Amino acid sequence: MRAREPDERGYVERDGVRIAYESFGDGESTVVFVPIDTIVESRAWKGQVPYLSRHFRVVTIDPRGNGASDRVTDPALLGDLDFVGDTIAVMDQLGIEKAVLVGICCSASQALTCAARHPDRVQGVVAFAPWTKDRTPPLDFRAESGMRFREELTDHDGWFKFNRHYWQSDWPDFAQFFFDQMCCEPHSSKVFEDVVGYANQTTAEVMVAVADAQQYPDTVAEAEAMLTSVACPVLVVSGTEDRCQPQGRFDTVARLTSAQRLVLEGSGHLPMGRDPVVLNHAIKDFTDRVFGTVPPPRAWSRGTQRRKRVLYLSSPIGLGHVRRDLAIVDALRKERPEVEVQWLTQAPVLQFLEQRGETVHPASAHLVSESTHFESESGEHDLHAFQAIRRMDEVLVNNFMVFDDLVSRESFDLWVGDEAWDLDHFLHESPELKRAPFVWMTDFVGWVPMADGGEHEAWLAADLNAQMVEHVARFPTLRDRSVFVGDPADVVDLPLGPDLPSVREWTLEHFDFTGYVMGQRPAATERAALRHRLGYDDQDVVCVVSVGGSGVGTHLLERVAASYDEARRRLPRLRMVLVTGPRIDPATVTVPAGVEVHGFLPDLDLHHAACDIAVVQGGLSTTMELTASQRPFLYFPLGHHFEQQVHVRHRLDRHGAGRFMDYRDADPSRIAEAIAEELQRTVSYVEVPTDGATRAARLVAELI
Repeated sequence: MRAREPDERGYVERDGVRIAYESFGDGESTVVFVPIDTIVESRAWKGQVPYLSRHFRVVTIDPRGNGASDRVTDPALLGDLDFVGDTIAVMDQLGIEKAVLVGICCSASQALTCAARHPDRVQGVVAFAPWTKDRTPPLDFRAESGMRFREELTDHDGWFKFNRHYWQSDWPDFAQFFFDQMCCEPHSSKVFEDVVGYANQTTAEVMVAVADAQQYPDTVAEAEAMLTSVACPVLVVSGTEDRCQPQGRFDTVARLTSAQRLVLEGSGHLPMGRDPVVLNHAIKDFTDRVFGTVPPPRAWSRGTQRRKRVLYLSSPIGLGHVRRDLAIVDALRKERPEVEVQWLTQAPVLQFLEQRGETVHPASAHLVSESTHFESESGEHDLHAFQAIRRMDEVLVNNFMVFDDLVSRESFDLWVGDEAWDLDHFLHESPELKRAPFVWMTDFVGWVPMADGGEHEAWLAADLNAQMVEHVARFPTLRDRSVFVGDPADVVDLPLGPDLPSVREWTLEHFDFTGYVMGQRPAATERAALRHRLGYDDQDVVCVVSVGGSGVGTHLLERVAASYDEARRRLPRLRMVLVTGPRIDPATVTVPAGVEVHGFLPDLDLHHAACDIAVVQGGLSTTMELTASQRPFLYFPLGHHFEQQVHVRHRLDRHGAGRFMDYRDADPSRIAEAIAEELQRTVSYVEVPTDGATRAARLVAELI
């Protein structure tokens, strides 16, 4: 799922070649990402476009030979000036008189060429790792292979893969090698996967033609003359670990264009993917200066004369997080009545909070839906949560930038992030952006690979865990408090990865524990009255079937509903109540006669407390509500969902709660049998403490 869809997309045609473009936003000023180098496509800027398009009009252009543009194998149509002409043609098509241009490597050179040849159209240039023809020696490890690019070689180890004949024999292997060099920073696996994928959208024939095409500038003198003639402001951005271009080349471009300079210590050739927040700030700040945009003043008031303000970020994946977050906020208000809480969140949590009368910050409207992303990643009762989170990268960048914009304008005394992964990750990546005390809250620690993901997924999970460990080791005070919603025994005792501590060992060292947190729960003595209030007869055998607040659950609802007739033969007074939640339309669920179907029930926790048995997914909040209420239940963790399959199941096993069911081999007959069996079983779960919200609130209150 994309974080921002284009408002307009189309083509311009030049010399019989169709050039694809997309346009985002409607700002008065425009930023154009010129056709990026043909080895990739314009989606390489996916971390920048959604953020910048909230402030400017943004245009991206796919290069000849990749993306949605035509594949071209004629070198006469792939020269640098052809790409420059494509930029101007797209601007003409869209009625853009002037713009700030952004490019990287060869496309940065083309952006500068555009500024030199069309000075009336270019207001500024952001040049990432720009190529130019100069006297800087090539990188030592690339020098010989570069000179032998056209030779037929017998050895293609290392940089000798940079060879036109090797490209034609094994282009995918070259792409893997090349971008392994370009993505040299630790923990860059997702950027690497993206750019290798883009590279494999083109062909060796196209790339050989690009290599044979006419360069511009063609000589050092021509390059110096062109760069010196650039009159608009220029920003040159480069990483100290760039393995594509020598550092002296960046200095040459900056000197000849009188550019501002931004050097990224430790960054490689593709910082827009690996360090998107830094790059977003760099482009935005430079463009604001070019356009003379004055940022709005930061809100300020004397701390002793105003209420303390808390900004609370509650994960939108389901409704379990917000139920516990509300319980914590309710307890916090008892501890500190003067505290004002504002929420930054999204559907379905947003609507739930508004119904409660909570203050949802208007900036929430700019957040991209994480729930929609997860739903787009799901199959039939299957959601590869680990990979879905990795593929949510551009959504997380966008949502962090929404947060960062907000806290740069408004002051808060405390930030609380309940599994706000974007906030925690990017604050550790850019700790200079921290402006207030920060509480990190979660109910699981540790990414866990699925067995059928093989060695590669095991490596990816360990790499992500290692990054988490390194973040906290490098910035041990960035999280002013890390809160684990549960008890130490609820933490799985699994390895984080090779040469890393175990999950439990590391969590015990770095987290405070609250016990499980939930809102008010009815006492067992109140259950009969609660059933009457909810409309359940004393003689009814009430089976509540629910799938939480996400839209990933239709298949389970229908599978359980299909068991109704057989279950009712076993249990004549059975009353089956399906609850679809806020993101599934009840009308889309197929059920047999006699099964009740409801949409969103804000008091679903009460129905769980009142029922005789429940059938649910493997989400922690729902299953712990049932555990606390001592209700029998069947739970079906989503396939490949590491949290439900491992972390939640471990916690339920510790409490002796529920009956695990595998959706793959649970046909309706088996489900009916299990419902009947569980109703005959004596329930005696480990008690769930009742003071979790108070304990969490006190940990939070200490920082205000």
